[in-house]
Formats: sequence, structure tokens, C-alpha cells
Amino acid sequence: MALHYLEFERPIAELEAKIEELHKLSETAGPGAFDAEISALRERVGEMRREAYENLDPWQKTQIARHPQRPHFVDYMAGLIEDFVELRGDRTFADDQAMMGGIGRFRGHPVVVIGTERGHDITTRIKHGFGSARPEGYRKAVRLMDLAEQFNLPVLSFVDTGGAYPGIDSEERGVAEAIARGTERCLTLGVPMVATITGEGMSGGAIGIAAANRVLILEHSIYAVITPEGCASILMRDSAFAEGAAKAMKITAEDLIKVKVVDRIIEEPVGGAHSDPALAISRVGDAVEEELKALLPLSPEELRTQRAERFYAISRP
Repeated sequence: MALHYLEFERPIAELEAKIEELHKLSETAGPGAFDAEISALRERVGEMRREAYENLDPWQKTQIARHPQRPHFVDYMAGLIEDFVELRGDRTFADDQAMMGGIGRFRGHPVVVIGTERGHDITTRIKHGFGSARPEGYRKAVRLMDLAEQFNLPVLSFVDTGGAYPGIDSEERGVAEAIARGTERCLTLGVPMVATITGEGMSGGAIGIAAANRVLILEHSIYAVITPEGCASILMRDSAFAEGAAKAMKITAEDLIKVKVVDRIIEEPVGGAHSDPALAISRVGDAVEEELKALLPLSPEELRTQRAERFYAISRP
């Protein structure tokens, strides 16, 4: 699959196109005819990508967090979870595929896994509701957390959502209450819980499965109470001001760790997680494993106390 370039990556895309042209010319000019030129251009592309990704503003990070080729929940599942068995439905209304979960083994340890899934193409995006869960999705998450506590299994959650689904049917079925129940269940769990923000973590749609003992975030992910577009629509009455809102909202990993909203930043490959998904997934796995090992020896009461103190400490000196 060809890499999708963002607006600020246009100069890099142009150089990549030149490299592709030289490859085609070398097929007629003979092997090695343009090797030196191609090597020099590749080196320059690497330099430009490093420079671009070292100086990103919040709006550019927002674009990266939403990159269509960024690894999604199903990719993390495939790369990190063995013997996965998906569990569907909330036992009340329906199965919501925007919220997925089940049981499996994470590096040899049995776990319950929960996450929001966006989909990679139009068919899967429709199937998964573009990652915006309905009430039944959060009730399914609560059911899975109940199961985790019953069988003393750690919970791993992976968050990538623009927010819960805001439609009339979602409101009719009590989406606010469902998110609140999800948040409450996270906070009252007697087993370890590690949450990772892999892309966007927006609004209650994120916190409903992210009120964990440890909250990790990928380097170019974002986490906030509302999307920049939503903020601009409410405060400026115009979503066109989203770029300015993103800069004012302090939604980047670097901003969030300063006020203790997140506990750890996971470094992404140069060029973002979408440039090397396998490496990004491996780094997430290493970070989650390290955090989980530190939590496993704690008793249920110690886990609840640690979780409460973690959230009380947000924004405190």
C-alpha cells in the first residue's frame, strides 16, 4: 500500500516521487545506472523526515493521530495478543463493533483486551462505526471488565476514537450513563489496568475505557475532552478555527505528561507509527509489558488506591 502523505510532508512526497522515477529509468538505462543519485535522495528524505517530525505543532500532531494508515486496534491485537477470542454483545441490546474486546494472551499472560476500532477502508469503517461507540459498546466494555475481575485477569485497553456516537438513537439508549458506568468500572477494578492512547483519545468516548492504573500515549497521539473542531464550533462558532483550538487546548503527549494526565510517552518510529507499524506495535507492547509487570504484585485494594491517587494528582504540583 502506498504511503499517504500529509500536507506538511509534501516536500518529502516530491522527493519520494523523484526516487520512484529514477528507479523506473534505471530499468531501461541498466542496473546501477542511478544508484548514487537514489542513495543521495534517500538520505535527504530521511533527513527531511527527521527534521519535520522533530518540529511538529499540535495541529500537525492531530493530523498524524488521525492518519488513515496508523495502526488500529485490530493491528495491535494481531501483533500483541495470542489465542484471542472475541466476546460480543452487551447482553442487553446489541453488539457494537466500534468497541471490540475479548480474552487472550499478552506475552504469555492471560488478559482481557478492550479497544475502539475505526476500520481501514469504507467497508470496515462503516462496520466499526468509524470508531465512535454507542451505549451498547460501553456496556460491553463493562461486561468484559466484570469478567476480568471475576477471573483475576489484567485489563489492557487501546483507545483511538473521535468520541462516542452522538446520534439520537445513542442518546435514547443512554450514552452518557453508559460512559459514566464504564469510567466507574475502570476506577473500581480490583485487577491491573493499562490504557494506551494509540491515535485520538477524545471526550468521554475515550475516558470510558481509559481510567486506568497507568495511561500511556504514543508520541504523536492526542487526548482531550473534545476534538479541536468541536471546541472551535462551540467557542468560535466555526470549526474552521480548529487549528488554533488544537494549539490552545494542550492536547499533545508533551503537554499532557506535564500535568500528569498521562504517565508515559511511547516513542514512535521516525515518520510516525504509520511509517513502520510493526515497530510501533512492538514498542507499545514493550511499554505495556513493563507497566503491567509493576502492577501485577499489587493487591486489589492497592490497585484501587493507586488508581484513585493517580487521578487526584492530575494538574497538582
